[in-house]
Amino acid sequence: MAKSVSQLILDSPKVDKLGVEERVARIQTRSLKGPSKTQGLKMALSMIDLTTLEGKDTPGKVRQMCYKAHHLHDSISDLPSVAAVCVYPSMVKFAKKELRHTNVKVASVSTAFPSGQAPLDVKILDTKFAVSEGADEIDMVISRGKFLQGEFQYVFDEIAQIKEACGKARLKVILETGELTTLDNVRLASDIAIHAGADFIKTSTGKIQPAATMQVTYTMLMAIQDYFDETGIMIGMKPAGGISTSKLALHNLLMVKEVLGEEWLTNQWFRFGASSLANDVLMQLIKSESGYYASPDYVSID
Repeated sequence: MAKSVSQLILDSPKVDKLGVEERVARIQTRSLKGPSKTQGLKMALSMIDLTTLEGKDTPGKVRQMCYKAHHLHDSISDLPSVAAVCVYPSMVKFAKKELRHTNVKVASVSTAFPSGQAPLDVKILDTKFAVSEGADEIDMVISRGKFLQGEFQYVFDEIAQIKEACGKARLKVILETGELTTLDNVRLASDIAIHAGADFIKTSTGKIQPAATMQVTYTMLMAIQDYFDETGIMIGMKPAGGISTSKLALHNLLMVKEVLGEEWLTNQWFRFGASSLANDVLMQLIKSESGYYASPDYVSID
């Protein structure tokens, strides 16, 4: 039986901040080397959502990013494509056309991204338009102002209605954790989003700092684990913003494996919202194959 919002509030556990920091610190002491590192880097690359979300976006820029999404570097053998490209609703049709013969998904932000400051009917129309243009995935933002005012039922209902508007598209719910201020708030927002119908929970828009800290991601992973233990239903995770190095990406993957298990180590259940990360991953892979570092410009995919 589905939980009421009032029950979710009561059941959402308080976060042991010191405990989280200690667990994250322990993970950060670990490293991968040799073939294990190469495997991890390729896995990370396959989980990236390449993103362009600027007011100056054009169809040409989107087409170029889509081309590079599945032609990352021809000189590296057995290289996966990224998981998805993420664009504004008005750019979905251009991305969809460019990626029509690939396995790269098209994601679209919606619900008045990044602020979320719009009436619900506008947010629903925004979502339905993106889906009608061909979006496979929707990245929505929650109403942080409502959440911080304690209007948790509003936040729950809004997510549920956007989920309905998504149809067959998968829904990623962005918490914008940098504005939630505490790990307790992050945990409660995660629980609300999951129970309201999120297919993924996502840390950030990338527009607010701090974004995807490992402490925040760990807290969200624990919410996913608790829900899975309770229901047997898997929920995806997407840290976004601030993950720009291969080392940090690998630490995130180690954390996912430790908290959730290997079942989550596919791009069906874990994503990185970090376009610049792809550059660093490619440079590391080139180094592992050739023995030297390439220029950042040589592998640029922005």
